[in-house]
Amino acid sequence: MTKLTINGQAVTVTSDPDTPLLWVLRDELDLKGAKYGCGIAQCGACTVHIGGQPVRSCSVPVGDLDGQSITTIESFDGKHPVQQAWVAAQVPQCGFCQPGQIMSAAALLNENKAPSDDDIDAAMAGNICRCGTYPRIRAAIKAAAKA
Repeated sequence: MTKLTINGQAVTVTSDPDTPLLWVLRDELDLKGAKYGCGIAQCGACTVHIGGQPVRSCSVPVGDLDGQSITTIESFDGKHPVQQAWVAAQVPQCGFCQPGQIMSAAALLNENKAPSDDDIDAAMAGNICRCGTYPRIRAAIKAAAKA
């Protein structure tokens, strides 16, 4: 069994230690915000924060996380400044990639309160949006930085 703190709550998961965190979140804990995209940590749809850092949950075995603190998109509850900026900038189209995009943007703004375009590019690299909303994502990150 693996002990974790998920969105501020202590949980014990019973999944096999080799199970990817994404499956534990979705199947065992019923947290559906992180999405399965590519399964090889290349698209960003499954991004969560582990110890405050953005991590692709599809590629991390839950057994490697004993005692860790994990934050998922569910903890933001629509009130996070990045989410509010996302709505104001009309970023979402299909919405599939948005939880991962938002988690990556939030981690960036936790580290850098006034990111440059290059900072945004580096932090958001690997977050794939099939709808191509990248200009709106950049605008939303800049707006959230000012909020």
